[in-house]
Amino acid sequence: MNDAPAGPGPRRAAVVVNPSKVDVAALRAAVADAEALHGLSPSSWHETSADDDGRAAAEAAIATTPSVILVAGGDGTLRVAAGVVASTGIPLALVPAGTGNLFARALGLPLNDLRRSVEIAWSGHDQPVDVGRVRLGRSDGTHGEEVFLVMAGIGLDAHMAGHTNAWLKRRIGWLAYSDPIARSIFGNRQFDLHYRLDELPETTARAHTIIVGNSGTLTGGVLLLPEAVVDDGLLDAVMLRPGRGPGWTNIGYRLTFNRMLHRTRFGRLVGRFSPKVRAISYAQATSMRVRLDEPQEIQLDGDSHGAVTSVALTNLHHALIVRVPDGARPRPLAD
Repeated sequence: MNDAPAGPGPRRAAVVVNPSKVDVAALRAAVADAEALHGLSPSSWHETSADDDGRAAAEAAIATTPSVILVAGGDGTLRVAAGVVASTGIPLALVPAGTGNLFARALGLPLNDLRRSVEIAWSGHDQPVDVGRVRLGRSDGTHGEEVFLVMAGIGLDAHMAGHTNAWLKRRIGWLAYSDPIARSIFGNRQFDLHYRLDELPETTARAHTIIVGNSGTLTGGVLLLPEAVVDDGLLDAVMLRPGRGPGWTNIGYRLTFNRMLHRTRFGRLVGRFSPKVRAISYAQATSMRVRLDEPQEIQLDGDSHGAVTSVALTNLHHALIVRVPDGARPRPLAD
């Protein structure tokens, strides 16, 4: 996190762009048109590279004391930039690119509309949102700290992030995940874990997947965390525990009907009185801690971060300011 405040100065933007995800020439033209329309000073430009995942670019952008920072790239670029910009008070404007864009979807931002995205940087309003902070414990005793905006996952979710063909992801989007999903389900590999929600006692469980998030919808429109909202101060978690019986069938039914059950007041009432499915369970907390008996892979916003033996997750309430269209507001994606 960077605590440097945005200083006074001329109205101008700083642009952090991942050139492998965005048509930089088209983006420069859209930004130049916005500068002329709104009477802005020239923007500063900061590209990510093979040697920089976006951290250095975001730090350089902050140093220019801009009025707003445009981040053009996928969920990974946004995650890294948000970790640097959070708590500075400088708003982020998103130019979504890539295959997921789950955070942009949660905020109701336009997709595949570069000029509209750039315009929102100056015509939209500021929306404070939450940031997830995670401390990663490794088997060699080392620790690292990262942030996430959408979801952190251990199990199937992390396996998908680390073992999905990148070429297929670029060309067929979420369908590229079908192979790792099938392999994981048929293998049914489960692990033992010990978790603690806020100050409650630690609980032991055996699971196939555990996902903690600020946003509830997966690639392909699957509503995984029905109550997740990006600005409510809470982390939402789901644990998949299929066991050896019909667990995957029950999980499939629940995920299939989640959107219907949470779309309307009647649906939510039906869901409240429906029998609980042991194979899938939900929880909310401001902090969560997980210990693993054996190292497991973890993903953050779709990017693999290797194997961990423990994670400590905390919700940083309203740590990031995002520029959104007028009339937009974060809400559960089932609404």
